[in-house]
Amino acid sequence: MARDQDRGRDRETGHGDSDRRVDVRDTYDRIASHFASTREYAWPEVESFVATHASDRAAGVGLDLGCGNCRHAELLATNLESVVGLDVSRGLLETGRERSRERGFDVELVQGDAAALPLATDIVDVAVYVATLHHLPTRTGRRDSLDELARVLSPDGRALVSAWSTAHDRFDETAGFDTTVEWTLPDGETVDRFYHIYAPDEFEADLVDSDLEVFEWTLSSGNCYATVAGASD
Repeated sequence: MARDQDRGRDRETGHGDSDRRVDVRDTYDRIASHFASTREYAWPEVESFVATHASDRAAGVGLDLGCGNCRHAELLATNLESVVGLDVSRGLLETGRERSRERGFDVELVQGDAAALPLATDIVDVAVYVATLHHLPTRTGRRDSLDELARVLSPDGRALVSAWSTAHDRFDETAGFDTTVEWTLPDGETVDRFYHIYAPDEFEADLVDSDLEVFEWTLSSGNCYATVAGASD
């Protein structure tokens, strides 16, 4: 897949988004330990996806994209030979390393950008990309990340993609929008986290317009979910 020279720029506004991505990274470095402590269990939707798509791929490669504390990497590691956990936040990767040591599962941790994956083409058999896409601060970055996911998936690989949506009962809006959501640290300090809240039809449109092949998508607990594959030749 060709990579545009202006990949790191927002084509819609003409302004670079590198500073905004750094802000997202720094935010999660700042709250990493407390955030990870509240993320103990795998999501049921991820458990169902992994049970369906990873159980017969024992020799396969898994990817937890936006891995955080590796709760979903742990799930992948019980089914697959090797797992990569990638996150932009070094602080969150450290919480993932600690979890893997405590629980005895293997994961290769990589600090990287979801919109420019440092992975070979066609290498991933099962990927989980949940609760991360909506943190990328521009549509260009989000679309690039979907194309990158398509690139790294093997010909018969599958991925689960999710994003927070306007279908959640906390939102009154029907169109997609950018916002910040506060995270409260134990000492009472609040830290703003960037979100793009997807309208369901916008989520579907971005997937369809990407290099991914969409098999199905649904709404669950205020999130959009899609099961996808890499582009067919």
